[in-house]
Amino acid sequence: MTTEQGGLRGWAADRKVFSRLRFTSLRLRLVVVFGLVALTAAVSASGIAYWLNREAVLTRAQDAVLRDFEQEMRSRAGALPEHPSQDDLQRTAGLMAGGSQHFTVLLVAEDPAGKTVYGGSGGLNGFELGDVPKSLRTAVNRKQPQSSANGAEYHLYWQRVVDDGTPYLVAGTRVIGGGATGYMLKSLEPEAKDLNSLAWSLGIATGLALIGSALLAQAAATTVLKPVHRLGVAARRLGEGRLDTRLRVSGTDELADLSRTFNNAAEALEKRVAEMASRDDASRRFVADMSHELRTPLTAITAVTEVLEEELDSEAGGIDPMIEPAVRLVVSETRRLNDLVENLMEVTRFDAGTARLVLDDVDVADLITACIDARAWLDAVELDAERGIHAQLDPRRLDVILANLIGNALKHGGSPVRVAVRAASDEVVIEVRDHGPGIPEDVLPHVFDRFYKASASRPRSEGSGLGLSIALENAHIHGGEITAANSPDGGAVFTLRLPQDGAEAEAEAEEPTGRETGQDTKGDAS
Repeated sequence: MTTEQGGLRGWAADRKVFSRLRFTSLRLRLVVVFGLVALTAAVSASGIAYWLNREAVLTRAQDAVLRDFEQEMRSRAGALPEHPSQDDLQRTAGLMAGGSQHFTVLLVAEDPAGKTVYGGSGGLNGFELGDVPKSLRTAVNRKQPQSSANGAEYHLYWQRVVDDGTPYLVAGTRVIGGGATGYMLKSLEPEAKDLNSLAWSLGIATGLALIGSALLAQAAATTVLKPVHRLGVAARRLGEGRLDTRLRVSGTDELADLSRTFNNAAEALEKRVAEMASRDDASRRFVADMSHELRTPLTAITAVTEVLEEELDSEAGGIDPMIEPAVRLVVSETRRLNDLVENLMEVTRFDAGTARLVLDDVDVADLITACIDARAWLDAVELDAERGIHAQLDPRRLDVILANLIGNALKHGGSPVRVAVRAASDEVVIEVRDHGPGIPEDVLPHVFDRFYKASASRPRSEGSGLGLSIALENAHIHGGEITAANSPDGGAVFTLRLPQDGAEAEAEAEEPTGRETGQDTKGDAS
């Protein structure tokens, strides 16, 4: 396998993969959209629920602790003398910490000597004044102006802090009227664990919601895309020519309307194609019948023209010189009409699909030589073909192809005409090149069209405009192809490619009716 063939196969495989991806892209988009919507909704709901529960849990715990601490400060710290000793502070702090909230207490005051003394309840790695945020200490010691709305000089302040990943609540206040300043430290780790459990629960719920949404999206996509898939299958069948394809319509939604529209379009298309096929069949029958009907009078006319042609060629001079040009015109046009009828019958066979191959193992060089020799073209054609190139071909149809290509080159090109044969990649390549002016670029796409003549100034040329078209049809029935181009060195080049192992659609017999022609039909291609 060549590199080019491997690349083509790889491209074909990639194309199949992309085709499958395109086939499922709508399903994937539906699943992704459902998943994103569900994820957004679940995350939003979980976030709101977590935030609300977090605030509720922390506020409830915080309010209970602060309320108990404030009560302890009034009842116990407020009972201390204005200048307590360190033992008094230590004992009072222990009593305050023994309450239901189990927080740690630190009391700060001045003893009678004016020295700052501290008394703590212990616990929590030794709660010290340095553990209290400076901003909180400043706020606690700030004396507030009294008014009708504010009857207390000192307020209770609190702040949440995090130390080594553990959240704490720190609060402080001062005894009104002078006395000790108290600070409280309470661990919020139990509440944090509860919140972490809540977060995990909400995360699991979000994951389950996402999985459920994906399954729901899959089910919805299957429900929605099943009619679309049926519509795609029906469209492909319709494109393959199965015009009786219809969709089963159920429901009243948009997809049902689309199915009805498809059925209406398919029905209209089937009717239109049936009408066109009927007209086409009628046209082919007309051409075939007309050709057959013309053959009977043409046979008689041909016999008369052969007699007239013999008189023209006789030395006795049996034809009046005054009418000799008219007689020659009648002979020429009769021959042209006979060729046209034979060509029309050949075209009718191709259009009706009744043309068949009779394959045989032939030596291509021998067949080309026989074709050239039968038409007395040996002096005008150069043959570059080695013997031994064999192929499974229909000899008569290949003779028709070669006669048209070589005859067209001799008529509209320039001598010498060169015919080259070579074998390549399980096929036979035959090139027919002339040395004429070439084919105009605007004519190249039409050289194989039926009845096409490049020059409008010679509509009554000897050719019928069907020769190259018949040659192309004969190549196609072999599974081959003919291309036309201009050589860089001048002149036109017709390239015939035929498989060496015969056509894919090989047949055993000739046409069931009619007679095929083997004459050298020539088309006016240029």
